[in-house]
Amino acid sequence: MLVIRRDLVDAMVAHARRDHPDEACGVIAGPAGSDRPERLIEMVNAERSPTFYRFDSTEQLQVWRAMDQADEEPVVIYHSHTATEAYPSRTDVSYAGEPGAHYVLVSTRHPEEHELRSYRIVDGQITEEPVEVVESYMFSHTGADDVPDCR
Repeated sequence: MLVIRRDLVDAMVAHARRDHPDEACGVIAGPAGSDRPERLIEMVNAERSPTFYRFDSTEQLQVWRAMDQADEEPVVIYHSHTATEAYPSRTDVSYAGEPGAHYVLVSTRHPEEHELRSYRIVDGQITEEPVEVVESYMFSHTGADDVPDCR
């Protein structure tokens, strides 16, 4: 299951809408081993295409080095689909090189609404997972993510 803050979801969707009709892409880094996405990094789609994305290799190297120096890892790798559902294509699967990451797809095919889904992609196998959107991570384990228990 992917647990992710609402502000990060909003930022991914805004990025996808801004780059539409081209696919948007990026990473949400988090502390190594935490499985907690915290820092959104919008990246350039080197293909500038409505049907394909690829990280710019120079930018990707810089982002991955910065994460290493901050003891972070790519918790979420996201991109958008602009005309199809939020489901990984064969190309997406072939480029999925981070087995510990959540692969999030945002579909912007409908102008008034978006579709957001998350997958684990390991050895070419796609497994969809639930997404829990929380206001903060502080109380997400209790199910009441925005109001502390005051009793």
